[in-house]
Amino acid sequence: METERIALSQRERDRLEVLHEVKHKHLTQVEGARRLKVTDRHVRRMLIRIGECGDGGIVHRLRGRPSNRKLAMSLEQKILAQIRRRYGDFGPTLAAEHLAKDGLPVSRETLRKWMIQSALWRPRSKRAKAVHVWRERRAGFGELVMQDSSPFRWLEDRGPACQLIALIDDATSRIWARFAEHDSTEENLRTLGGWLRRYGRPLAHYTDRNSIFRTTRPAQLAEQLRGHPARTQFGRALNELGIEWIAAHSPQAKGRIERLFETLQDRLVKEMRLAGIDTIQAANQFLELHFIPEWEQRFTVAPRQPRNAHRPLGPDHRLEEILSVRVARQVAQDHTVSWEGNRWGVLREEVRAGLRGAQVEIERRLDGSHWLRFRGRYLRLQHCPEPPPRRKTNNRN
Repeated sequence: METERIALSQRERDRLEVLHEVKHKHLTQVEGARRLKVTDRHVRRMLIRIGECGDGGIVHRLRGRPSNRKLAMSLEQKILAQIRRRYGDFGPTLAAEHLAKDGLPVSRETLRKWMIQSALWRPRSKRAKAVHVWRERRAGFGELVMQDSSPFRWLEDRGPACQLIALIDDATSRIWARFAEHDSTEENLRTLGGWLRRYGRPLAHYTDRNSIFRTTRPAQLAEQLRGHPARTQFGRALNELGIEWIAAHSPQAKGRIERLFETLQDRLVKEMRLAGIDTIQAANQFLELHFIPEWEQRFTVAPRQPRNAHRPLGPDHRLEEILSVRVARQVAQDHTVSWEGNRWGVLREEVRAGLRGAQVEIERRLDGSHWLRFRGRYLRLQHCPEPPPRRKTNNRN
């Protein structure tokens, strides 16, 4: 008998894994509900459905069907055209009132969403007086991981100035860190990759509002068509990995990793001084082989929940592709694309039909290689040297 295949999203696979743990008494229904961010009553409903329909019961019954309450796309386009024509500088609430007078009724919250997606309105940031109180650690290893970087004279006067990019688990204080010359997107992705390969995918990732993690640009057309908000390269990688991103609103809100840097700026600097470390490469080797193992023995704490909340990397999680920098480009007639002042060409044997003039993505991976993403396939790119300057001709006889 042929085995039934069930198409599940990554979110549904993660949810099914938690439900199986509840079913086999590895988790309580209350703990499972907290992990899934639902009520324990809904957990019981899902367990009943899985018992009746098998693992396919996790799939929402309305999948593939448009909502009965969804407004027609033609109405949305008509309303947005009216806003551009008459209410371009209106907020959603006032615009909704005037649209109703024009015979185009729509709720202000629906209109707010449409206007944000179309870059017609930007929500104001709420500035409330921050109140910082003590917060209990998360219960399990991998429930929340914090990431930040610290510019400091880590090598004192013996070596170059550098950044320390670090991650710390909120429940256990387990750390992973790397030294880098610059606090760039690529270096932050590379450091995140080290954690993922060692422990798996945490449930949530906590960072500050640096431009590496948060963008203020409006969503691009491709993002709007997919229903995604505007994301940075780092945010896109977290989304593809199924990791929730949480942004800190102040340095005090990420106090655990701030205190980590205070400790490292004292302890680690002196340890590397004694070891005579004077290069970034030697510093990273010292971190991985000596300092971090000693830290885990002395400074990590036991979590309240012994189960590891990290999820394993699946076959769809190809880190070399996910932890990369991607940009959208159009292929020229000579099968080349331009990025950051350089031209890149597709190898002759990899040219595909329809490639000329196509909208594609260039992917720069952490190993320095460049790839072109076209219709779900990867084509290797090679750097095209600049053409030699034209020789000036002398028209004198």
